[in-house]
Amino acid sequence: MEIRFVRAGLEDAEEIHAMQLEAFRELLCKYQDFDTSPGCESVERVKARLMQDFTYYYYIYMGPWKVGAVRVVDRKEAGRNKRISPIFVLPRFQGRGIAQQAIRLCEEIHGGTDWELDTILQEKKNCRLYEKMGYRNTGKTKVVNERLTLVFYEKKRE
Repeated sequence: MEIRFVRAGLEDAEEIHAMQLEAFRELLCKYQDFDTSPGCESVERVKARLMQDFTYYYYIYMGPWKVGAVRVVDRKEAGRNKRISPIFVLPRFQGRGIAQQAIRLCEEIHGGTDWELDTILQEKKNCRLYEKMGYRNTGKTKVVNERLTLVFYEKKRE
């Protein structure tokens, strides 16, 4: 089933926050990254991002259901990467190719090249997803704690 985006606004902050906490709950429990996990962010942080003029939050819909959301940072400056952070699909909708479709839709809306993102190195399925979508490991990593390391990806012009 195809997905579609609906742009979210400041009035959607609490709902996005609740969805984000649900989507990242399992990873937060697994990796205990209380300082960096989107599963630990405050609603105030979501509101602050929604107020940024370079931030685009989209609900991800599959049919009539809100199945997740994605935040795109697009400063619309030449030579500056766009960023996906975060992207999430609610647990009951995972494993259906929704994230792939959402990344494609982000690239259709904001341009197909000059992107960056990061993910958990230990989550091999996430790494495979981004690599399958044409993102390349930059070689940069950041150790968050003894359980979790972030790995950085980018998608540049070929």
